[in-house]
Amino acid sequence: MIAGPAGGERVRTVFLGSGTFGAPALRGLHAHPSIDIVGIVTAPDRPVGRRQVLTATPIGTLAAGLGLAPVLTPVRLRAQEAIAAVLALRPDLAVLADYGQVVPPALLDLPHGALNLHPSALPRFRGASPIPATILAGDDATAVTLMRMDEGLDTGPIVAQEGVVLAGNETAPELEVRMAELAAGLLLGSLDAWLAGTLVARPQAGDGMTLTRPLRREDGRLDASLPATTLERQVRAYLPWPGTFLEIDEERLVVTAASTAPSEPGDVPGRMVRHQDRPALVTADGRLVLDAVTPTGRPPMSGADYLRGRRAPARTSAVPGSSG
Repeated sequence: MIAGPAGGERVRTVFLGSGTFGAPALRGLHAHPSIDIVGIVTAPDRPVGRRQVLTATPIGTLAAGLGLAPVLTPVRLRAQEAIAAVLALRPDLAVLADYGQVVPPALLDLPHGALNLHPSALPRFRGASPIPATILAGDDATAVTLMRMDEGLDTGPIVAQEGVVLAGNETAPELEVRMAELAAGLLLGSLDAWLAGTLVARPQAGDGMTLTRPLRREDGRLDASLPATTLERQVRAYLPWPGTFLEIDEERLVVTAASTAPSEPGDVPGRMVRHQDRPALVTADGRLVLDAVTPTGRPPMSGADYLRGRRAPARTSAVPGSSG
């Protein structure tokens, strides 16, 4: 038996996570006097880079650095052998953050339940991509939410929630780092009361819900039939995946930073124009100014450097059917 605070037994806990969002929470749990991490569940190693080197997830790498074991990497957590392997650890509590798989019912009904850290003001954005959805929607505030998981997709009752005010210029990676730290603090600040049974979860609101899905490469295409403000949010929301891009002169141009400017006389949506020293895409409402880009087969560069390297006006297919 491992002693916890006041001589009590530490709570046997399994942590489920894959992405970097869960890293601060795992570090905090590892140091928490009431918690005994008896196992980690994360996604399998995957090939990374041009050489396709098998690489552990950020959580798998962190677990190894903290000396946590075992680290389970089931392809399907819902498979009977995967469920059995987790239950063999005899957990009393599960904590999940950015895992990416549906948790089977057998792992939800633990003595202290299964807690999920979610980067949205639930029920505002449920599902796979709440941070990009928040930026794309232009919300001026969001929240990190600690909820008790049930069999639905992010439908469980809310244990605790902390609001986050947005400046309106955040990129997805910047917002994720900020919310990951806040989520860890929310978990650690709520944990003792939850384990003592004095913190009661409340049902989510019945309205105001949007279900988000995993992002696809094609989601990053910049469509000039939309307003420039929408496309600028898209650039920030879709970093680093799936990224945003234009197809110019039959070449894909990845856009990594952009700003907006008003339309000018003669602007035709879908055309590329010069805006001061940078290229800009004319949209249905305003110009999307390309501040930083990555041309195919070339290193990242400023929009000004890209424009200086061109010898002829660009032609874009940013509007379906447009000839530039």
